[in-house]
Amino acid sequence: MRRAVFLDRDGVINRSDVREGKPFAPLRVEEFDILPGVADAVGDLKAAGFLVIVTTNQKDVGEGLASVEVLEAMHDKLRAEVAVDDICVCLCGDHCRRYKPNPGMLLDAARQWNVDLAASIMVGDRWRDVDAGKAAHCLTYFIDCGYAESLNHAPDHTVSDLPEAVRHILKALPV
Repeated sequence: MRRAVFLDRDGVINRSDVREGKPFAPLRVEEFDILPGVADAVGDLKAAGFLVIVTTNQKDVGEGLASVEVLEAMHDKLRAEVAVDDICVCLCGDHCRRYKPNPGMLLDAARQWNVDLAASIMVGDRWRDVDAGKAAHCLTYFIDCGYAESLNHAPDHTVSDLPEAVRHILKALPV
């Protein structure tokens, strides 16, 4: 079985639009900006033998606020700039088993990629990511962006951004 690092998208890989303390996903390709250090951090994870799988809720697309074509263009840009192995998307809402905080996207990706969830990590910037990682029995890293929302469960580690999370992950690996 393989190890994976599951990454939330908005706020972890790309910039979120934060309004009144709440993050919002970009709705246009022009707004989709990869955060500094993300490509190198993902490259370091892959060099260490991890699969890197993006798991992202995109309810705005499901609700018609953004188009599937725009979402696909964003993901084309993401794949061109960052060496991720897969991008798993849920367009539904809370009722869906795949919509974080539910662990369905992680469980499905683990089945597809032969991933050992107990040896894997979930990195996210919201309570939904931490809860999904905990429900899938992954180690959890919370990127504290200072949003006006609280966590339901304590993450295993709190960091300021993805590059810091990756430095910590790689330092903790057995030699």
